[in-house]
Amino acid sequence: MELNKYIEHTLLKQDATKTELTTLFDEAKKYNFKGVCINPQNVKLASDYLKNSNIKVVTVVGFPLGASLPEVKAFEAKKAIEQGADEIDMVLSVQAIKDKDYQYIINEIKLVKQTIKEHILKVIIETDLLTKEEIIKACELIKEAGADFAKTSTGFVKNGVGAKIEDIKLMKETLKDSNVQIKASGGIKDKEKAIALINAGATRLGTSSGIKLL
Repeated sequence: MELNKYIEHTLLKQDATKTELTTLFDEAKKYNFKGVCINPQNVKLASDYLKNSNIKVVTVVGFPLGASLPEVKAFEAKKAIEQGADEIDMVLSVQAIKDKDYQYIINEIKLVKQTIKEHILKVIIETDLLTKEEIIKACELIKEAGADFAKTSTGFVKNGVGAKIEDIKLMKETLKDSNVQIKASGGIKDKEKAIALINAGATRLGTSSGIKLL
């Protein structure tokens, strides 16, 4: 298993410096990670720095709460693509899941996907805040709306666990008859857990511990 090709080397903390970011990019190149995941403010920096590599530039929208208006998420995604992002990780409205306002979620996912066209869209469902039934429903909506990935977590929920094996298995079972892939993120600190998440169905790992995993 080429574990490095599953990893999106991640730095999303709000006090990250340019020096820390360029170190992240150098590490991504050294270890040939699948991508880097950074905040929208840093997309152009990442795109310029990694332009002669195969490393994907991934950024987040509606982050971390998912409470921005759909039109704002779409605009944020559009600007990120213009700045050089390859993939968008969008936080869906957890409130809408809780309120069973499913059309709202379908509409916001479709709007962002239509905005970024052929670029990859991952939808963060924030599993720490959802019941098993809500996780299933979120995955069904992601499939219906035409996104490319369902993603577990932002990593920003206070006292959150992040990616759990049982949640990945549940997501995989829900998405088995579709082309929707799964990104596990949040709390991936060791190689054993990383491999277990992949074996459970994850095809991407979002982690700030990528070098430690290898």
